[in-house]
Amino acid sequence: MSKKNLIIIAGVAVLVLGVIAGGFFMLWTKLSSLDKPQEAGAVQPETQAQKPSIGPVFPLDSFIVNLSDQGGKRYLRVTITLELSDPKIAEQLTPRLPQVRDAILMILPNKKVEELQTTEGKHALRTELMAKLNEMAGNGSVKNIFFTEFVIQ
Repeated sequence: MSKKNLIIIAGVAVLVLGVIAGGFFMLWTKLSSLDKPQEAGAVQPETQAQKPSIGPVFPLDSFIVNLSDQGGKRYLRVTITLELSDPKIAEQLTPRLPQVRDAILMILPNKKVEELQTTEGKHALRTELMAKLNEMAGNGSVKNIFFTEFVIQ
């Protein structure tokens, strides 16, 4: 082999080793930064700083109601889960379940398809249901309402 070929092979070998060493260095710094605890003065992203906690939930059976559109051929099937502020409220709601279902059944059939198809309409329905249920169960008892099923046909 000539000296020229040896120099080229040695240069390529040094270049390959440099790339490999650089890759290991970058990997090492990434892994070591994951293990370090964050300093007290460092600003944490909001998603990590405040994880939403869900209170006790109270699932309700499905509701099937006719909507108030012309002809009355459209219906809504919805399943609701209530998020409560205190576990003791679930014990209070259990014997009053017929009243809770009645309150919901008085609101749902008065809605039109156009109102419920938009996200804003679903938020308005959630707000209206929460207001009615908090009126029955005590103010602040129902923190949130989750629609676990929402079908309009």
